[in-house]
Amino acid sequence: MMRRILATPAVLAACLLAVAPAQAQFGGLLRKVTTPAPKPSEEGNGGCPKGKKGSSIGRNILGNVLNDAVGDAASKAGVYSYVPISEVSGTLTDAIACRLDPGEQVQAAAATEEVTRGEEVGATSNWTSATRENVSGSSTVASINNEGGGTRCMTVTDVVIVEGEETRVTKKMCKKPGEARYALAA
Repeated sequence: MMRRILATPAVLAACLLAVAPAQAQFGGLLRKVTTPAPKPSEEGNGGCPKGKKGSSIGRNILGNVLNDAVGDAASKAGVYSYVPISEVSGTLTDAIACRLDPGEQVQAAAATEEVTRGEEVGATSNWTSATRENVSGSSTVASINNEGGGTRCMTVTDVVIVEGEETRVTKKMCKKPGEARYALAA
């Protein structure tokens, strides 16, 4: 009797990973984003990790298979690298959003909106993750000033702590006359 063995993406990924050195297997795939400031290669990307570029069809197919398998394993192990959600793009910097899951991004954005509504220097809003332990943050108004044309701007400092690692980003938020809320200034 002959048995037929089906190769699932996870089996293929496991076979491919078995032949690579341990560092290549896990060193770059299952890592946390911990660098508070963007590296020169990440400029313009807000500190979010960039993917490798390449145009090989084989590389793309293999990458998709590996990405699915490693993504599942990383998710189960609690290792993440997030992408900013559109709902917070006018409120959070990518350097902060990339360290937070979507629910935490909403919490951090709400904290920023709360302190900007009060328009008081020194006002702070703290939050604690509703989805992960050891994740918290705050937004604090550092300064407020009036700019030309009736535009009002403030400097807000966001602090995020993920498993003991602090990321601190200062951002400029402005509100033009007639606008309801402050938004990130370009």
